[in-house]
Amino acid sequence: MILYPNAKINIGLNITTKRPDGYHSIETAFVPVPWKDALEIIPTDAPTSFQSTGIPIPGKSETNLCLRAHAILQNTYGIPNVSIHLHKAIPIGAGLGGGSSDAAFTIKALNQLFHLELDLPTMEAIARPLGSDCAFFIHNKAILGYGKGDEFQPFTFPDFSNYSIVLIYPNIHISTPEAYAGVTPKQPNQPLAEVLQMPINEWKWNVKNDFEQSIFVQHPILETIKQELYSMNAVYVAMSGSGSCMFGLFEHLPEFPQVWKNTYTIFSSKL
Repeated sequence: MILYPNAKINIGLNITTKRPDGYHSIETAFVPVPWKDALEIIPTDAPTSFQSTGIPIPGKSETNLCLRAHAILQNTYGIPNVSIHLHKAIPIGAGLGGGSSDAAFTIKALNQLFHLELDLPTMEAIARPLGSDCAFFIHNKAILGYGKGDEFQPFTFPDFSNYSIVLIYPNIHISTPEAYAGVTPKQPNQPLAEVLQMPINEWKWNVKNDFEQSIFVQHPILETIKQELYSMNAVYVAMSGSGSCMFGLFEHLPEFPQVWKNTYTIFSSKL
C-alpha cells in the first residue's frame, strides 16, 4: 500500500497557557497543504523494518514515528509485521508537521490494510501520544485546534478557492523546544475563531503566530522573507507552526527572483 502524507500550515497560533504537564495550550487553525511525502507499507513474514530515502531524517530509525505507530497497533490488535519505506520530501523542523503526518498516515494505512475498522476517535487516541499534531492528520481537513493542538472544533473557513499558497523553506531547522523557549503564554484579546471571520485581506493586522516574535529575533531572514512576500502582493503571510517555513496567500502567484530559487525551497499550489 502506498500513501502520500501531506503537510499542514497554521493560520494563526496563540500560545495561551503553560500546562501542569509541561506542555503549552494553544489555539490555531490547521489547514492541510499538498506538499507530500510518500509512504509504502507492505506486510512481511520478516521482522518489521523501516527505511527512508529523500531528505535525511535525524535520529535513530528504530525510534521513527511510523515504527512507533505500528508497534502500538501490533501490541493492541496483533497485526502482522510490515516493511515500511518512507520517501521524505516535506522539510524537517519547518513547522509543517511532516513527521506527524507520516505517523498518522501509518495508522490509517494499517487500519485499512488489516481491516481493523477503527473509527476516527479511536485512531485519534492512538495518534495523540505520538505527537501533538498527529491527531490532526487523522482528520486531515481544515479545523480549529485547541489544548496541545490535539483537541478540535469544526469551523467554517473562508473560501480559499481564489487563492494560491506559496511556501518558502529557508533551509533552517527549528526544533520545537527551541521555539517554545522564547515564548510567554498569554490570552489573546479576541478568540482566533472570531478573528478568522474577518475578511482575508484584514488578517495581515489581526491573525498572529506567537512564535514569530522570538523566532524572528533568532533568525532575522524569516522576517525579511515575510516582508518581501508582502511586497510581492501577498494577501497574508505568516510562519507555520514553530517555523521555519513561511507561507503566503496570493490571488496571483508572483515570479520569484532567481536568487530565491537558488537559496530557498519553494512550493506553490492551490489551497
